[in-house]
Amino acid sequence: MSAKDAPAIFTARVNLVLVPVVVRDKNGIAAGSLQKEDFMLTDKGKPQVITRFGVEKTGQPSIPAAVAIDEAAPDKPQPPAEPVPERFVALLFDDLHLDLQNLIWAQQAAIKFLDESLEPSTRVAIFTTSGVGTLDFTNDRETLRETIQRIRSRTDTGGVATDCPYVTYFMADALLNRQDANIAAALTQDTYACAALDPNQPTSAEAAQSMLQAAASRALSVGFEESRRTLMVAKDIVRRLSATPGNRTMVLVSMGFYLTPDHRFDENDLLDKAIRANVTISALDTRGLYTAGADASVPAPPSAASAGVGLLAETEEKQADSDVLAELPAATGGTFFQNDNDLKAGFKQLAAQPEFIYVLGFSPQNLKLDGAYHALKVTLRNPAGFTIQARRGYYAPKHLADPEEQAREELQEAVFSRDEIGDIPVNLNMQFFKASAASAKVTVVAKVDVRNLRYRKAEGRNNDTLTIVSGLFDRNGNWVAGVQKIVDMKLKDETLRNLPPGGISVRSVIDVAPGSYMVRLVVRDSEGQTMAARNGAVQIP
Repeated sequence: MSAKDAPAIFTARVNLVLVPVVVRDKNGIAAGSLQKEDFMLTDKGKPQVITRFGVEKTGQPSIPAAVAIDEAAPDKPQPPAEPVPERFVALLFDDLHLDLQNLIWAQQAAIKFLDESLEPSTRVAIFTTSGVGTLDFTNDRETLRETIQRIRSRTDTGGVATDCPYVTYFMADALLNRQDANIAAALTQDTYACAALDPNQPTSAEAAQSMLQAAASRALSVGFEESRRTLMVAKDIVRRLSATPGNRTMVLVSMGFYLTPDHRFDENDLLDKAIRANVTISALDTRGLYTAGADASVPAPPSAASAGVGLLAETEEKQADSDVLAELPAATGGTFFQNDNDLKAGFKQLAAQPEFIYVLGFSPQNLKLDGAYHALKVTLRNPAGFTIQARRGYYAPKHLADPEEQAREELQEAVFSRDEIGDIPVNLNMQFFKASAASAKVTVVAKVDVRNLRYRKAEGRNNDTLTIVSGLFDRNGNWVAGVQKIVDMKLKDETLRNLPPGGISVRSVIDVAPGSYMVRLVVRDSEGQTMAARNGAVQIP
């Protein structure tokens, strides 16, 4: 038996598709008593075997299973550990698409929500799609308030009031990519009107087309990049949330934005990352109850001929902008708040996860690596009185995923979770030693009962590998430090039989400054692919 530091490598499932599902009764209350046998799942209409099933329940505080003792005074009673954060909420303000008035409404509502509803165990972070004015997770209300107040609208979707003609991203896509004849005719009439061109002059048509193409190309380029950037920022936030030890929610605060087919792979990648990291995405449409044609930031059609087409296009555009705000929550178990002007109530509703989220998993058979879209449908064998919110589909990969990378992600998911896992018998013991006023050492001892693991027989020995990770988080849930140990076991039958009941002990030492920390211990064996996880707390004065 030998222990060493090394990367975590173990077998992981390939092409496992995870489907979060929220089931609500007729009163809108999430149901939590269903079993795997109650669900049916199809992929492109073909029934699938549900190979993974779990129920995530929110609102259950995670009490540390162990408290560190002071090595210098082991018999001295330790003070109770400070409450550790249980929930992490990332507010993403879409300042690239929020106009000034909608941003002001959202800021006011968010500040009221934080002043009245922020719980001691909740940490909030502020992000913007422009990347300007962000704040990492904290429960400092004043700092949160100041950060939100500094956010500014940075809308520039390609169409501005001074453009001739005025072309939005949606219109530009309809004109240049979808060859919409009605949009083309209406925008051409707008160009004649705003540029004061005489349609009867031979040179006017060429000049109008040149101006229209230039305005549409600019709108298409800027709009595409801003939608892409919004998805990239959302992915970065999911990655940041995945490094928080608790319930994870991202709330997208936006007027919506338009996605073309070229954006869909990025959207699907965002959804996959959120689902695998147990991040719930909710969305708040700041427009509340809106009416087409009532947006004062959009100039009136310069030509009477385009007024009707423009109104229809605006209605379609608003719906298209809302689609993405509906798709992200539907796929991750979140909520879409729309058609309601009480934005403060919206923030409060969206920051809270459904009490129960089912996670169904299946591995598609004979999956072609062609990037094609697969429509998913989840139903209940006995649907009476229930409504279902579930992921609608996924895109097939274009190449096989790296098993080692998937393995590392699975181990990381366990480290940054708060769930206790008991597949392997493990005891967690901790001590700390304060070397000076500014430095201390935390010793984490994992005692692992390895007698009943699934070993691989080879050359008369029982072979298995343990990966043991000890990690520390601060009071705001930020990763501080960690140690990973690899234990290679090649045990004779006699050695295995004579192992003590308590198991083997693996010791890790982490250097920290005095303060309050949460400890997370995760143990994984490579052959049986089983896992154990324990929580602890240490308070160093």
